[in-house]
Amino acid sequence: MLDQGAPPHSSSQTAPPARGVGARLMRRKPVESLVAEGGQGEGGSLRRSLGLWQLTMISIGATLGTGIFVVLGEAVPKAGPAVTLSFVIAGLTALFSALSYAELAGTIPVAGSSYSYAYATMGELIAWVCGWCLVLEYGVSVAAVAVGWGEYLNELLDGTIGVTIPAALSAPPGDGGVFNLPALIVVLLAMAFLLGGAKESARANTVMVIVKIAALVMFCAIGVQGFRSGNYENFMPLGMAGVSAAGATLFFSYIGFDAASTAGEEAKNAQRDLPRAIMLSLVIVTALYVLVAAVAVGAKPWKNFTDSEAALAQIMREVTGQTFWGTLLAFCAVIAIASVVLTVLYGQTRILFAMSRDGLVPKVFSKVHPKTKTPRANTLIVSLFCGVLAAAIPLGQLADATSIGTLFAFALVNVAVVVLRRTRPDMPRTFRVPLSPVMPALGFGFCIWMMGSLSAVTWVVFGVWMAVGLVFYFGYGYRRSRLAPSEK
Repeated sequence: MLDQGAPPHSSSQTAPPARGVGARLMRRKPVESLVAEGGQGEGGSLRRSLGLWQLTMISIGATLGTGIFVVLGEAVPKAGPAVTLSFVIAGLTALFSALSYAELAGTIPVAGSSYSYAYATMGELIAWVCGWCLVLEYGVSVAAVAVGWGEYLNELLDGTIGVTIPAALSAPPGDGGVFNLPALIVVLLAMAFLLGGAKESARANTVMVIVKIAALVMFCAIGVQGFRSGNYENFMPLGMAGVSAAGATLFFSYIGFDAASTAGEEAKNAQRDLPRAIMLSLVIVTALYVLVAAVAVGAKPWKNFTDSEAALAQIMREVTGQTFWGTLLAFCAVIAIASVVLTVLYGQTRILFAMSRDGLVPKVFSKVHPKTKTPRANTLIVSLFCGVLAAAIPLGQLADATSIGTLFAFALVNVAVVVLRRTRPDMPRTFRVPLSPVMPALGFGFCIWMMGSLSAVTWVVFGVWMAVGLVFYFGYGYRRSRLAPSEK
């Protein structure tokens, strides 16, 4: 529930010295210090220019479209018609975690999202692990969505001028191509918007979100005309294992709601608006996901979904027998998916901004440009990395890698809520998770359960990623942490 009129945080406090390696790994950054440093970077500060509407649009922009426009074709073969149930399970898992995010976003309104929440509650090592998961979550999902954007761009080109980008330049190695040029292009376009400033990026995103919602409503209105109840006769052909496996993959579709929490240092009234934006966006997105998935499976037998990233455009063309509607949907999808790339890329840069300010990653990520009030160098580095990744890695591998990083970070957020309730029970909170600690415990349990549904290969990739992250932390962040000087 919302608590109106919560008093402001108290002044910054200094973390007590920690002795011994174990104590240093558990050193926590006081909430007051996190909040007091909000917006401050190397050589300048971020500009507070985002209200509730913009924050909600950022959250929807980062979420809506990923699972429907891109990953639906990957998920249906795993679950059959029960993919609608997979969306519900993934949405329910996201809801429990969203409640925890909403409480912490209102209590600790900073750019670091769950990384900062973990730093304040569970210590530096856990915070680093969480932040490293967020790098995987956001950075890899930018690349994954960019891959799907190229599929819809080809649909649009084919329907309008009758040509497509050659496979060698529109698919990554392993998917029949050499280099996915469209995926790189959309990341660079998003980078250009972000370099212009947060407010300008938010305006562009709002327009794209409106187009995206209109496209999905149009799909439902036309797609339902091809609805066949027989497509649902064998509702769960691959059993509950298939449903949970598809749900774990589709959880990738819900990562966007926490993008609003990364805007905590650029929001006009973060403590009031962040919790509202998170919950409102999740409700809207889940409703649209389930509706569109139900219509899609009803209009096309589940066995005919062949891992296409442009499944909705194909369904429109098959239902109407005309290329116009599929081409129109492809046009809307090109705009809609670009908004996911834009907002998720934004979230990635702000998380690295917070980690850099704490000394755990190089200072270049927290340098603020004096004119645009944005972390320009950070944006350039992250964009180029994600663009190259998108051009070289197949979509399915990217989506699953993103899901496991997301689920792990969300699990830690649910723990952080309970810890902060116990260690700082009197701290002002503009939103409280109902039935705590039961709801956070359910959120934690759902996240662990869905992680267990992912493939062994995904776990190996996750383990290697974590090992690399720990090497970087002990080789760089452990000694350069801003909390370290107080221990000498």
